[in-house]
Amino acid sequence: MTLDILTFGCRLNAFESEVMRGHAEAAGIDNAVIVNTCAVTAEAERQARQAVRRAHRANPGADIIVTGCAAQIDPAPWSKIPGVTRVLGNVEKLDQAAWTSASPLLVADIMQVRQTASHLIDGFGTRARAFIEVQQGCDHRCTFCIIPYGRGPSRSIPMGAVADQVRALAANGFAEVVLTGVDLTSYGADLPGTPKLGQLVRRLLAAVPELPRLRLSSIDPAEIDDDLWRMIAEEPRLMPHLHLSAQAGSDLILKRMKRRHLRHHVIEAAARARALRPDIALGADLIAGFPTEDDTMFADTLSLIDEAGLDFLHVFPYSARNKTPAARIPALPMAERRARAARLRDAGQRRATARFQAAIDTTIAILAESESRGHAEDFSPVRFTEPVTPGQIVTCRVARADASGLIAGAKI
Repeated sequence: MTLDILTFGCRLNAFESEVMRGHAEAAGIDNAVIVNTCAVTAEAERQARQAVRRAHRANPGADIIVTGCAAQIDPAPWSKIPGVTRVLGNVEKLDQAAWTSASPLLVADIMQVRQTASHLIDGFGTRARAFIEVQQGCDHRCTFCIIPYGRGPSRSIPMGAVADQVRALAANGFAEVVLTGVDLTSYGADLPGTPKLGQLVRRLLAAVPELPRLRLSSIDPAEIDDDLWRMIAEEPRLMPHLHLSAQAGSDLILKRMKRRHLRHHVIEAAARARALRPDIALGADLIAGFPTEDDTMFADTLSLIDEAGLDFLHVFPYSARNKTPAARIPALPMAERRARAARLRDAGQRRATARFQAAIDTTIAILAESESRGHAEDFSPVRFTEPVTPGQIVTCRVARADASGLIAGAKI
């Protein structure tokens, strides 16, 4: 076999998997499976463990290298899974020297890390969309979240290095780049002059005029800076799609989560975004069944979907993470958490379907990610009725729509 990488979790992990691919290939590693884990929920960890065991059964004799947030937070159990030959921490996995080391366990104290390096990569395999790390780590301590202990303190990539990476990807034919980070709106606080995310977006689009599309990953609704609002209003190459890290719609639950925003911040950010860019789509992360959430608090989260006009939802039943404050609070029954998550997803699906139906007979620009599928500027999923060339931006009229997205007619 050749080198295989299994990636779990966030877009930042997707970027880092490509960095690891380059490091592993340069080190001459083959006949190996790299499992890049996630720790955001217990389910994410379970799926990664299953993947490790499957990889061992399917590839007897291959090296199994485990890394990512789950491995960083608690490396020992991963090293004991049959077939695992090495465990690398989140800093080590991005260090070329670690890939030539013979040590079976390389996991340093990530909380002591104060800098992060930029990593130039040539592409993302068959992906049409590229993810770029601009920020790493988090200085906040939401009571449900274990990720700061897997990623360390917040640190940012200088704007010039980001521009070099985006320029290289645009030269290799990537039509869309997504800026990613653990806490994206904290970008720049550790850099000289403390630039903010909006300044990075503005300078990046000016420095790389050949890039057709720029997109943001998840952002905090209370930390959108003035420059970023201006870019949302004025820059057509910044895609009309914001994904808000909302988590809940109850002020009391948000306070117990130690979030930086309240319910009104989400509603106000959504209203301002639509006033500046009427075609914008809004997504959000929501947690169902946080400890102490009663029916009234849940109803606040459910009603937030319509009040803020949230079109695309990522919904998770609350998952207790060891060593987090929320894990010490008695949890709601899992059946109740799952039932509430289902109601949130149903409400989100209703809004998404309505958005798709409203797009019928409109003209849209679609990034083709395969011969048959892609995403519109607002991140609506699109299916093509005729084969297209992956990687191209295709203009079509929307012929039909259903609950899963848009169906494009003939190319224009």
